[in-house]
Amino acid sequence: MKRLALVVLGLVLAASAWAQQLDPAKWSYTVKELSADEAELVFTAKLDDGWHLYSQFTDPNGPLPTVFEFAKSGDYKLVGKVAEPKPHVEDDPLFGCKVSSFSGTVVFRQKIKKVSEADFTVRGTLSYQMCNNGSCIAPEDHDFSFKVKGLVPVEAADEEPVAAVQPEAEEDEPHCAVVAEDGMAEEDNAEPPVENRKNGNLLVIFLLAIGGGILTMFTPCVFPMIPMTVNFFMHNGDDKRKSRRQAWMFGLSIVFLFGVLGAILALIFGPEALYFIGTHWLPNLIFFAIFFIFALSFFGLFEIKMPEKWINGSDAQADKGGWLAPFFIALTTVLVSFSCTGPILGAALVGLTTSSTDRWVSLVTMLGFGIGFALPFTLLAMFPQALKNMKSGSWLNTVKVSFAFLELAFGLKFLQMADLYCNWGLLPRDVYLALWIVIFGLLGFYLLGKLRFKGDDEVKEIGTLRLFLAIADLAFVVWMIPGLWGAPLKGISGFLPPMESQSFNIEKIVAENTPAVGTATVQAGKLPADRKYADKLHVPLGFEAFFDLDEAKAYAREHAKPIFIDFTGKTCSNCREMEHYVWTNPDVKRLLTEEFVICSLFADENTIELPESEWVTDDKGHVLKTLGRRNLNYQKTAFNMNAQPYYVIVNADGKVLTAENYKYDRDVKKFVAWLNEGISNNK
Repeated sequence: MKRLALVVLGLVLAASAWAQQLDPAKWSYTVKELSADEAELVFTAKLDDGWHLYSQFTDPNGPLPTVFEFAKSGDYKLVGKVAEPKPHVEDDPLFGCKVSSFSGTVVFRQKIKKVSEADFTVRGTLSYQMCNNGSCIAPEDHDFSFKVKGLVPVEAADEEPVAAVQPEAEEDEPHCAVVAEDGMAEEDNAEPPVENRKNGNLLVIFLLAIGGGILTMFTPCVFPMIPMTVNFFMHNGDDKRKSRRQAWMFGLSIVFLFGVLGAILALIFGPEALYFIGTHWLPNLIFFAIFFIFALSFFGLFEIKMPEKWINGSDAQADKGGWLAPFFIALTTVLVSFSCTGPILGAALVGLTTSSTDRWVSLVTMLGFGIGFALPFTLLAMFPQALKNMKSGSWLNTVKVSFAFLELAFGLKFLQMADLYCNWGLLPRDVYLALWIVIFGLLGFYLLGKLRFKGDDEVKEIGTLRLFLAIADLAFVVWMIPGLWGAPLKGISGFLPPMESQSFNIEKIVAENTPAVGTATVQAGKLPADRKYADKLHVPLGFEAFFDLDEAKAYAREHAKPIFIDFTGKTCSNCREMEHYVWTNPDVKRLLTEEFVICSLFADENTIELPESEWVTDDKGHVLKTLGRRNLNYQKTAFNMNAQPYYVIVNADGKVLTAENYKYDRDVKKFVAWLNEGISNNK
């Protein structure tokens, strides 16, 4: 009986140890036959509650994307890229950018063109980062395979294709679960919520675009067009019915012109193109140049106009009258107003398309903008007497110059994206903030009449609206100033470069020098400057660490200290939380810097290639050639854990010094007690 109890206890303990390796994603693979020579590979991931994985198209400053790699084969050809559903997008203050993620059940699809008439297998690997509220799992390679029926010969092409459900998951791969019999039903059930979110997002974009189109009426290029344009409809005399029909034709023509342009953009910009636009340095640099040029134009340095030949030709057609006349009046209005609507609409399209991979965004935005732009013109054309109450004046130039300041400020966002992509170091966070503070400060002084530009009248008195706009602007400037010393400024974090680029951070300095209760000021010991990877990897908040365990062991043996192993990740938001909320505590800071040798092992650092002598082969036969994959493999094999943050205390010989290792838990007292346990056992 005792033996049986011991066996059961052993099994329970073994299961408990293995369960530490988190497995929050269950993948299934199905093949959907589309035609005689085409099939669709369907990847379905069922995520545990609270877990999410990230889109293929992520911000360079954000978490690591999901990546699909297909083994080369002559049996098939890939058609396009892997399609994914609409992700959930939100601002993440820790990453300082918008983050696109999936939760629940998510379906990816890849279309292939069959080449082989014999049945064949599609093989490859996928990698992805996953996080919940307490842990992140660094990406590692997971094998997938699909058994696909061969190309149907021409004589058999009339036969109806049959959908095949064929998972071929590796038994030793916990992330590649065998497909259930109702796997396709799970896939079908996953789509409606995504569509609902997509439709809801597009509706919001559509309504915002309408509002933006209406607001452009008050720009200096559009407002003067109103009396000039509506004057055409006053030529109909007392024939109000004809005048209103032409007014409707005029409004619909404007919507049509914007809609055609939107359709063209929708066809050109698919998800891959939009991802390229949002991340690559070249388009971001082009966008910065466009914003900068328009800002100079709005400041009065020069004027941007459509070619006179286009405008004169449109005017000539409008003068001929008839039912085509309203269309050419609309075309003339759109062309002449381009110098003001162009940068505003361009900014909206760039902002929307770089934060979304939905190809319908351009079409919906342009249609909504066209409706909003046409609405004031159409109503005034139907009721031309209302023009008598509208007056132009110097205030239009004020609007134009204010837009110039905004164009200049928001254009910097694209320059810093290019800067981050190429590692130029031109716009660290403090320099970027200094420029914004100056730009918005000058805008505030301009609104108060302290600055004048070409076309401005002397400001003898300040109106109520202008005063409150100046107050709001200058309050925003004051709010940004603490950011120069490291304040997070969460409200605009999505526009700012990452905090790590800030050269002066008072929070970091305080964390480095705050004394614990009853102790002297904390002074971190200086580690050798030539330690491995120290030129590429850094620990935040002023801590110093080794990034290679063998080096850390040698140093710990020499100084008779235990090693604090920090399994972390560059894109692990939970790791940053532990560092900011726990490591900065004075008692924790003192213990880590005085009593331990810190060794930070980045599990997602796969840009650092290892020399061949340091390559490792994992239990599945994969050769691990990067630092991150080697670190993750060590964490899994040595501690049965694949999530970060994860902390282990060992001595110089690698022996674990605590009863349990430490996972994500922001309880400072618990963390201090755990550190003291490691110190005591080492002595």
